[in-house]
Amino acid sequence: MNKYPITQCNNQDGNTTQLIISSQLTIPLSEIDTQAVRSQGAGGQNVNKVATAVHLRFDINASSLPDQYKERLLQLKDSRISNEGVIIIKAQRHNSQIKNKEDALNRLRDLIRSILSPRKARTPTKPTRASQLKRLESKALQSQRKSLRGRIEEQ
Repeated sequence: MNKYPITQCNNQDGNTTQLIISSQLTIPLSEIDTQAVRSQGAGGQNVNKVATAVHLRFDINASSLPDQYKERLLQLKDSRISNEGVIIIKAQRHNSQIKNKEDALNRLRDLIRSILSPRKARTPTKPTRASQLKRLESKALQSQRKSLRGRIEEQ
């Protein structure tokens, strides 16, 4: 289960106003555009009549995220981020619009959380002498096998 709830209430009427990313980072829901659309695929009459899928759009450049997080998000090689810097998530796993909206918000939160902690630099390693010898032996064996497959010359 997630450590933080999805949304937080900040006003008196109980409407959710913020998406909680971490204890220090929240995004106002006014910056996240959600639109209900019809789901694709099998599902019978319900799919044809009811708009249960949710398209979520989040403009990175126009958001209130700190600049360092915006840069990291824009540098991600993710198919959900367009060239204009808009995150587009389509959620249609569930038969309920509310559950799909929650799923889309969860996926947005997970994407943003993935860039919060900086990646650890990879330390390059060299193959061991034993692994190099093993590789050369397997190459020699493969070469010998292939040479035996050749045409046999009669003398």
